[in-house]
Amino acid sequence: MTAVSAPSESLESNELDIKSILLLDDDEDLADALKALLESRNFVVTTVGNGAAGLREVMSFDFDVIVCDMMMPHMPGDMFFLAVQKVKPEMAKRFVFITGETGNGKVTDFLNRIDAMVLYKPVAMDDLIRNISLVLSKAG
Repeated sequence: MTAVSAPSESLESNELDIKSILLLDDDEDLADALKALLESRNFVVTTVGNGAAGLREVMSFDFDVIVCDMMMPHMPGDMFFLAVQKVKPEMAKRFVFITGETGNGKVTDFLNRIDAMVLYKPVAMDDLIRNISLVLSKAG
């Protein structure tokens, strides 16, 4: 897993540089809260509740950042990542994972293996913005 030491400045998108985010989380309340935060920062946010729906979105659009929960129905985060890596490998570098599974060995092993950016629930909004900033700067 990648330790996050991000720039201290806040990330603000301007009107000429609007970025798109795919947000996958089966917790509707959390997804709605994160979407509202990100949209207040001028991101265009598409939300889905599972990896299968997320894969359909990825097939139709190249998102700038993918914020992905690890534990979801129909296709968990690790399987979603592997599917994206296979069909659109350039997008595999655009992931920020979120999880509440701190003691799950399978989740931890996967995140370590791919050297993922990960945030643990409850997600601090400032940390999410910093992680998105890092993904955008790496992709930039």
